[in-house]
Amino acid sequence: MAETNELYDVAILGTGPAGVSAAITLKIRNKNIILLGSRNLTDKMGKAHEIQNYPGLPAVKGDELQAAFKKHLDSLGIEITEDQVTACYALGDKFSMTAKSGKTYSAKSVIIATGVSFGKAYDGEEQFLGRGVSYCATCDAPLYKGKKVAVIAQTEKEEEEAKFLSEVCEKVFFVPLYKKDGFEFSENGKIEIIRDVPVSIQGRMKAEKLVMKNGEVEADGFFILRDSISPKQLVPGLELDGNHIAVNRKMETNIKGCFACGDITGLPYQYVKSAGEGNVAALSAVAYLSK
Repeated sequence: MAETNELYDVAILGTGPAGVSAAITLKIRNKNIILLGSRNLTDKMGKAHEIQNYPGLPAVKGDELQAAFKKHLDSLGIEITEDQVTACYALGDKFSMTAKSGKTYSAKSVIIATGVSFGKAYDGEEQFLGRGVSYCATCDAPLYKGKKVAVIAQTEKEEEEAKFLSEVCEKVFFVPLYKKDGFEFSENGKIEIIRDVPVSIQGRMKAEKLVMKNGEVEADGFFILRDSISPKQLVPGLELDGNHIAVNRKMETNIKGCFACGDITGLPYQYVKSAGEGNVAALSAVAYLSK
């Protein structure tokens, strides 16, 4: 696994309104940051027909607000590192983050702004995490060389992960949770497409099979690939409020140096609220770094 040598002041996870707002404030405060997420920012914003309560931009369309965010980032020279963090660990005075690319990033503080697109965990998913269940194909594929794996894919982006796994593994059972007629790897003899609905992952000491509504498959490894990871799995020891991250008014979590903002902290799910919390989280991170 490749490790980046740079120790950033702040790592921002997520490129929605909260993450973008945090990055802008931190850049203005001259902090060394890394903004991790999609260069398209957030699909949810881009598809919004009209946003009526964003100050100064009455009845703005989602793609217009998205373009304005990108322009603001570009004007400050803020680059987006297109990578998804799958695990973040507090290690004394810094945080170590592993990502889908196989890279490891390090920062003195972290701002979680990943939104709420993660789904409910499957029965057995948390129980077998690290024991046959993984969120990162690039990271864990070598563990299953010559073996059988199952991939639960939330979006088309994960098709590349399935292709990569087929180069390493004996067999890949690919379970797409999206509608699509044809797949580029339909002629790949190692990848079997299964149209079904996952229900649970079962096993004894380790995960052994994926149970679906209409059948089941036995495999050695199970990759659950989502757009974002549940905060419970993302940061071990993080205190939650239901499915959201528990924060105070400074956007501080229960872990020193770790902040959260936006939809991931709870209702209301509003762009203006997320942007405001991103600003608060950034200023709190600045205060933390100055101690």
